[in-house]
Amino acid sequence: MELLALPAFTDNYIWMLHDGSEALVVDPGESVPVLAALKRLKLGLAGILVTHHHGDHVGGLAPLMELLQGQVWGPARESIPAPPDRYRALHEGETLTLLGQTLQVIEVPGHTAGHLAFYASPPDQAPLLFCGDTLFSGGCGRLFEGTAVQMWTSLQRLAALPGNTRVCCAHEYTLSNLRFARTIEPGNQALAAYQAWCEARREQELPTLPSSIGQELDINPFLRCDQAAVRAAVLARSPESLTAQQAEPAAVFALLRQWKNEFR
Repeated sequence: MELLALPAFTDNYIWMLHDGSEALVVDPGESVPVLAALKRLKLGLAGILVTHHHGDHVGGLAPLMELLQGQVWGPARESIPAPPDRYRALHEGETLTLLGQTLQVIEVPGHTAGHLAFYASPPDQAPLLFCGDTLFSGGCGRLFEGTAVQMWTSLQRLAALPGNTRVCCAHEYTLSNLRFARTIEPGNQALAAYQAWCEARREQELPTLPSSIGQELDINPFLRCDQAAVRAAVLARSPESLTAQQAEPAAVFALLRQWKNEFR
């Protein structure tokens, strides 16, 4: 199985997984990059996965319907602009078999109310996680429809996946996220090294993604709200909002996400 990150808009990635003859695409916010890749690689479009309803993830669905040989698969709790007869609504715990791969459906509310992630373990390859806008490298999605507790719980579910799981998130936000992360943990050497690696990648106009769950556990403050350094940084900034006794990880996460919203 080959994994490709197709750039879209200014900072989106549409993920394509293919076996040399058929392809599966994730969150096609626009159709042009997908159509170009299918033509270049002479692939059929076997299916489309959608993590949530935002336009930069579903805007390319309509033009792809003519080529689509299978279905669109996405969240049951959100309205996805796909023809009803071509759309399969998914719930927590369901599994799909596409291109010979088994994909597990994980509900990860927070960014949106019905956000899904898809997890697969291709034989003889590191597992794959298509997580949309829930988990980013060095960061996480904004809370547009869910609560901080929901997002923290969702992130903990993803953090529990195997460390070598490839994290295929939908945006190239890594450098911006890492600047914030360095503010939170300036002494984190793994974070400093990862930032240098990512800067070198972007200077070559290469993606920083996919990351890995193991990498994110070392450097992503939104997965590290139980760590002393992250808790201390949040307490120092918001002593009136959070006492040391109240500093449960979910509460730390809520203030950390608010801090990131205001970070410049």
